[in-house]
Amino acid sequence: MATPSRTHLVLIPSYNTGAKVYETVREARAQWCPVWVVVDGSNDGTAEGLQRMAQDDAGLRVWVLPRNQGKGSAVLHGLKAAQAAGFTHALTMDADGQHPAALIPSFMQASMRRPEAMILGKPVFDASAPLLRVRGRRISNGWTDLETLGAGVGDSLYGFRVYPVAALVAVMARQPWMRRFDFDTEAVVRLAWRGVKPVNIDAPVKYLKPEEGGVSHFRYGRDNVLLTWMHTRLVLEFVLRLPVLLLRRGLRRPPFQP
Repeated sequence: MATPSRTHLVLIPSYNTGAKVYETVREARAQWCPVWVVVDGSNDGTAEGLQRMAQDDAGLRVWVLPRNQGKGSAVLHGLKAAQAAGFTHALTMDADGQHPAALIPSFMQASMRRPEAMILGKPVFDASAPLLRVRGRRISNGWTDLETLGAGVGDSLYGFRVYPVAALVAVMARQPWMRRFDFDTEAVVRLAWRGVKPVNIDAPVKYLKPEEGGVSHFRYGRDNVLLTWMHTRLVLEFVLRLPVLLLRRGLRRPPFQP
């Protein structure tokens, strides 16, 4: 098992992912310590199973929320607890086996080299990736590029990332959104507005079939409406923020030298 870190932890929100969450947690624990799991109102019995795992593993902590509140809310619960415990950075990863636990150490090391930045996974798709999902994220990425003035966000939706805890908690405390599926995209946009630079690292993503234990709570209609509403809000706010963003960018540029 990995040596415990006092600054960086792995944070896994989980909702009705079935037995796959146990495999995900074991793989994460083999790479890092500590690992925290926030069970977001699951009713599939995994909350009890995870709590039993934690009883025998000092590097694993489990929170169980009384009802499903959404991915962003579950992450925020973990971030607040992490901040209270003195952690400065959190790597978020999904509980459903899509994200590469083997890359946790390299992402954490990148964060330690650049603690002021957000370390963003840039997905490398294989043949299992649904074409509709791949094409749909290109649209979201295009809007994100506009909203951040081309800040360099490699992918707006891939949730395998290391965030500066204090900055993200501050961002989420100031508005009521980004509590559900809209969390990943809105987090990088608002952090970029705050001046947190992205560092992109390629990472594979797997779309598991049901017979492989894959579970997806993404609903094309419902969640695309949510993303459309999110980008509408962000574009409107971006227009209002544009003078300040342009001023900040201008101030960061080095003076012209002939």
